[in-house]
Amino acid sequence: MEHLGAAVSPQGVVAIAIGRNEGERLVRCLRSLLPQVDRVIYVDSGSTDGSAERAAELGAEIVRLDMSLPFTAARARNAGLNRAGDAEFVQFVDGDCEVDGEWIATALAALSANENLAIVAGRRRELHPESSIYNRLCDAEWDTPIGPAQAVGGDMLARHVALREIGGFDPTLIAGEEPEMCLRIARAGWGIHRLDAPMTLHDAAMTRFGQWAQRSRRAGHAFAEVSWRYRDGPEGFWRRETLRSVFWAVLLPLVILLGAMMTPWSWALLLIYPAQVIRLAMRDPDDTDRWSHALYSLLGKFPEARGVIEFHLRRLIGRRSGLIEYK
Repeated sequence: MEHLGAAVSPQGVVAIAIGRNEGERLVRCLRSLLPQVDRVIYVDSGSTDGSAERAAELGAEIVRLDMSLPFTAARARNAGLNRAGDAEFVQFVDGDCEVDGEWIATALAALSANENLAIVAGRRRELHPESSIYNRLCDAEWDTPIGPAQAVGGDMLARHVALREIGGFDPTLIAGEEPEMCLRIARAGWGIHRLDAPMTLHDAAMTRFGQWAQRSRRAGHAFAEVSWRYRDGPEGFWRRETLRSVFWAVLLPLVILLGAMMTPWSWALLLIYPAQVIRLAMRDPDDTDRWSHALYSLLGKFPEARGVIEFHLRRLIGRRSGLIEYK
């Protein structure tokens, strides 16, 4: 493993933002990045709202993906990496996120203090959690433990050398490309760390149940595909998440239905669902949204299970999965 020196500065950082039709959200994203880094690369995935042109006006370098080829976010991130040249560090960010003004300096200090770290991420927060329960669910999802981490999301500061070592992101994955990349980073002997520092404001802009369900379906697909790919690995990566979805949304309903065909008393097993909501809500009595979080955590298993099933059905017939988008 090659290690870098301890002296780092924003001049060694290239930021890669990816997006499509993000409008003003992209403008906020780029304006938050430009003062903090040496270069900003915007990878555009077929925008029709003038996003690429506006990004160029702000000073970003533009990479336009060939949309005649199958699109994935991983492919967009790799396209940005290819343009990054010999940059020492790369900050990835989704085009609907605004980067905290202190983040780059904070992240560089952490990487400087530990040459074995390949990736650091901070706290991602929702921009408008008050707008909908779905935005608040996202905000709770981003609240992951501080310290050594198995994976991070789409926002992170990474050592370029570590990404080159593992070959970047897997462009065949339609979702879950960052955790899968982090797994390969860890297997290569590098560290990943979640810092106790604000990093980005994310604008999920979810106002409908259907958007949230579609996002959960995409998560289920990611759980299934990545866990299947690494099914023989000692990490058991995303195995539990996949099995939970299948248990609550497929196996338990089947048991109840088959039992009810033999005795009506089996319908009483449906009480397991409200009991699970109560159990989840009681785990964190200080959470003011605990009942909503518990209810949607359980409801989310159904679209997640759909994503799991769709992945395996397509795998068996040899068909590639298309994108699952919620915006």
